[in-house]
Amino acid sequence: MSRQQDVLGDAGVRAAAVVMLLLLGAPAGLAQHGAAGGEWRTYGGDLGSTRYAPLDQIHADNFDDLEVEWRFRTTNLGPFPDFNYQATPLMVDGVLYATAGSRRNVVALDAATGELLWVYRLDEGQRGMNAIRRMSGRGVAYWTDGAGDERIYLVTIGYQLVGLDARTGRPVPGFGVDGIVDLKRDNDQPIDPLTGEIGWNSAPVVARDVVIVGASHRSGGSPPSRENVKGYIRGYDARTGERRWIFHTIPRPGQFGRDTWLNDSAVYTGNTGVWTNLTVDEELGIAYLPIEIPTGDYYGGHRPGDNLFSESLVAVDLETGERLWHFQFVHHPIWDYDVPCPPILVDITVGGREIKAVAQPVKQGWVYVFDRVTGEPVWPIEERPVPAGNVPGEWYSPTQPFPTKPPPFERQGFTLDELIDFTPELHAEALEIASRYRTGPVFTPPIVRGQDGLLATLFVPNGANWPGGSFDPDTGMLYLYSHTLNRAIGLVNDAERSDMDYINGRLRPPTVRGLPMMKPPWGRITAIDLNEGEIVWQVAHGETPDFVRNHPALRGLDIPRTGRTGGAGGSSGGIGTLTTKTLVISGEGGTVTTPSGARGAMLRAYDKATGGERGAVYLPAAQTGSPMTYMLDGRQYLVVAVGGGSYHGELMAFALPE
Repeated sequence: MSRQQDVLGDAGVRAAAVVMLLLLGAPAGLAQHGAAGGEWRTYGGDLGSTRYAPLDQIHADNFDDLEVEWRFRTTNLGPFPDFNYQATPLMVDGVLYATAGSRRNVVALDAATGELLWVYRLDEGQRGMNAIRRMSGRGVAYWTDGAGDERIYLVTIGYQLVGLDARTGRPVPGFGVDGIVDLKRDNDQPIDPLTGEIGWNSAPVVARDVVIVGASHRSGGSPPSRENVKGYIRGYDARTGERRWIFHTIPRPGQFGRDTWLNDSAVYTGNTGVWTNLTVDEELGIAYLPIEIPTGDYYGGHRPGDNLFSESLVAVDLETGERLWHFQFVHHPIWDYDVPCPPILVDITVGGREIKAVAQPVKQGWVYVFDRVTGEPVWPIEERPVPAGNVPGEWYSPTQPFPTKPPPFERQGFTLDELIDFTPELHAEALEIASRYRTGPVFTPPIVRGQDGLLATLFVPNGANWPGGSFDPDTGMLYLYSHTLNRAIGLVNDAERSDMDYINGRLRPPTVRGLPMMKPPWGRITAIDLNEGEIVWQVAHGETPDFVRNHPALRGLDIPRTGRTGGAGGSSGGIGTLTTKTLVISGEGGTVTTPSGARGAMLRAYDKATGGERGAVYLPAAQTGSPMTYMLDGRQYLVVAVGGGSYHGELMAFALPE
């Protein structure tokens, strides 16, 4: 049995039973067709995270005519300004619901005018002040029993699950304790309610009356300890808040995968949560968990072994949390390649065979595609040898899984043929700088700072990130934004910072006279045909930054659009795409001097088939949350969160002139 295969236990029997139901003609409607009825009821548009809306009132010929219909600023919500406002709102029955403000407020807005209908805020006192995930909330979840009970669910900054009456914003008395479930309790491990290092700023997902929540932790590049809270995933009853199930992402004694944690390292190792959003196939009754790295990101000597279920996609039974199948993308993770975005449920046709598939973009720059019932890869995934390392005490996997299709959508590793080459002089400088570092293909391991006379290992850390992609169910085309960042990892021993043998040495990635080491494009949108497993087009996304346009070493050169890194201020976050009946839409992740001369960013629309730009409208700040769209009273609205730098976060709603 290969390291990625599973024994056919109870979980395998359950998966086989689902396959049989499909063959016998189980109730259909299983395809993921995007946001329905002109609304946007879930964070990803539908439970399959397709971020698709079959709307076409806004199209290529009129995109430039869009005007700001309303704006909702978060300035007065919470004691700390929300500059990096990552929310994607929901729209249900003419009401828009969103997190707002760094204190995790929830607001209900009139979807036509932006008028505030209600606001909810929970003062968590010291628990909130101590929280490790103090960033913007990315979204909320909506649920209804179909008989008048409508609720909004959110996870607070202090890691509590709140159920609100969707009409009034008041906590639901019968849910948990006065509308609140303490997520630091009933977690199968002791967690201090005030100081326990666990939280979550993504949106819950609700399906079949089950609310599923994830778990996230402080950044793991330099953890203070090899010990941490474990990121178990749980499902709760949507009516009562009672825990229905828990999935142990680090297996407990006797559970499948425990033997992949050598030397009893599963006892004290933490993290391994789901810090991003989750995906559900409600008809099949399967939830898909994209799981992150264990403690810590770049050194695993304290946790030898493959370390299931870290950096894995795990399919579990929606009702029970029982594991059905899994695939581990990185054995013994030491690159911070945690699974960053929700898996996307896609119905595709490959070689004449219809497949209900799940597509998982990852930071390595691949999209792994599986049969979402059985976990079988749609195209072969090969275990290939990878470079060895020599960090003292580290445990290395001799192989890693390489997809044969689709090809990578982003640069991988750090190869010298990708170095900046605007001029021969800049290229020569880049070669000289790179010679001070270890470089190589994907899965080239970190080194100790100064090892072999080198400063660190250089690599590209981010293909996909938390916004994920969008999928057109009519064409089988997946659209992904990615950006080319450099990271320098030189491990150090620092007893004052951590009890781990090695942690990240906090090196800044090198530049060439302030320019990125790698040649552009530095940000791109890629279209991948998932029926064929091939890249159809790539375009540079994001205008060339002003510092590049005005760089003295580039004076007189004709520099094509470079694209730019995503996330407000050029952070490692990323920006999301929206796909409609006619367009792929995405804003820029930073600000430039726009064609009008104003400082800002552009919200751009691309032709779905060719990648040709078909329109752009001005944004006063960078896109910070993924765009969404809806129809209301015969008008299509396009809403996006913006912010960054000194600009307070806000929602901007665009529509065509009446």
